[in-house]
Amino acid sequence: MGEVERIGDQLRRGYEGDAWHGPSLRELLATTTRGQAAKRPIPGAHTIWEIAVHIGAWESVVRRRLLGETITGLAPDQDWPAVKNVTEPAWRKTLEELEQGHLQMREAIAEVSDERLSETVPGKGYTVYVMLHGVIQHDLYHAGQIALLKKALA
Repeated sequence: MGEVERIGDQLRRGYEGDAWHGPSLRELLATTTRGQAAKRPIPGAHTIWEIAVHIGAWESVVRRRLLGETITGLAPDQDWPAVKNVTEPAWRKTLEELEQGHLQMREAIAEVSDERLSETVPGKGYTVYVMLHGVIQHDLYHAGQIALLKKALA
């Protein structure tokens, strides 16, 4: 197994399950209701819904960078898009979009060669290797936040 395959495996585990740390992102979100996702149990903190959209935004950035786009950052409204429609269909759509975006990012990662891992990401001061590990870390960090928010709502 090459390094890109190992990175892909870690990303899959953190998102789908069989992760060493505990519930995966998908497992946490699958047991989150629309009402829980929209609530703000900690004043000033993001909601579960906002975090899910944010994760999708950054997974899209990583995918687009792998496909050749130079993206140096996101505007605040793209980084943390406002969630205005909090209906059940909107929550299902958010989960479906996150799932599809995640699968597209994993497909893009699978096309990366081990040699490319040492290349610098255009417009950034770090390598593709660091970016791929970074997106895993980002997902897990926010999965932990979601787990704590769910406990705060219980």
